[in-house]
Amino acid sequence: MNLFDIVELQKELKELEEKTSEPNFWNDQKNSNKVLSKIKIIKNKCVEYDRISNEIDNLIELTELSQIEPDESIEKDIIKNTNQIQKDLEKFELQTLLSGKYDSNNAIVTIHPGAGGTESQDWAEMLYRMYTRWANKNNYQVKELDYLDGEEAGLKSVTFEVVGENSYGYMKCEKGVHRLVRISPFDAGGRRHTSFASVEVLPEITDDIEIEINADDLRIDTYRASGAGGQHINKTSSAVRITHLPTNIVVACQSERSQIQNRETAMKMLKSKLLDLKEKEQKEKIEDLKGDQKDIAWGSQIRSYVFCPYTMVKDHRTNYEVGNVEAVMNGEIDGFMESYLKAKI
Repeated sequence: MNLFDIVELQKELKELEEKTSEPNFWNDQKNSNKVLSKIKIIKNKCVEYDRISNEIDNLIELTELSQIEPDESIEKDIIKNTNQIQKDLEKFELQTLLSGKYDSNNAIVTIHPGAGGTESQDWAEMLYRMYTRWANKNNYQVKELDYLDGEEAGLKSVTFEVVGENSYGYMKCEKGVHRLVRISPFDAGGRRHTSFASVEVLPEITDDIEIEINADDLRIDTYRASGAGGQHINKTSSAVRITHLPTNIVVACQSERSQIQNRETAMKMLKSKLLDLKEKEQKEKIEDLKGDQKDIAWGSQIRSYVFCPYTMVKDHRTNYEVGNVEAVMNGEIDGFMESYLKAKI
């Protein structure tokens, strides 16, 4: 399967740039923003392709030179440059796999603990921390939208947005049930526990994607926010909860300063969920958006994180595994994402 055609990409770039010169291009703000965003993405790919191509050409010249005039320092440079180019090619290959319809969009992520009370709620918070650290390492912004504290520790649910190019393309790899095996710090007997948490990932719906919502189908409730963000959020009923009556989909946002802003963000979340539902109803789209979401229980997990009696994190979809659990919990999950994306080709 040819995922990257530089000639076609350059042709598409030229056509898009020609559109920006049309007399009425700037009259339609939504369309112009969409075109400009696409131009930026394609340009970045072309620039990176040219850079790696030049590095390969330079390496070839250096290799030919070393054959004519053997030199130990040149040979060291050849090895160093070869290793760097290999890393760059692997990273570039991964980016070319992000060719799905919504891969370039921001990601809206929701984490729910499974049965098990405090232990599962703590596990859900550990996953939230893991994704936050992964996002920070990759220069993505994490914006908390809704957070419900656990009873003793952890969280009952959290919804957050990962902001940045291709964040949905990467985060979609995390959809599904995640299983933890460890000696529970909440068990006085020091027994080993198995906990589960589900991760839902949806693309943020941009303004150019039309989703019709009838205002009569909505029930909108306001309440006082209880999450992080400063004392001002508790003084007024700024948090917003929207229920879509026909589907019984519920979304909530309390991260913004005003009720209006929270309502706008909640509507974005609702549109993402309705689009997901619409895509699932179209059979040819199920594989792309539904992922591996199953019951939050044994036998349905996509990945296991084992702290005891040994240490290992294994993805059951690809069989990719690593032994350094601590590194994974600190956000080192790129290997899991890469193996999943490659397996979907």
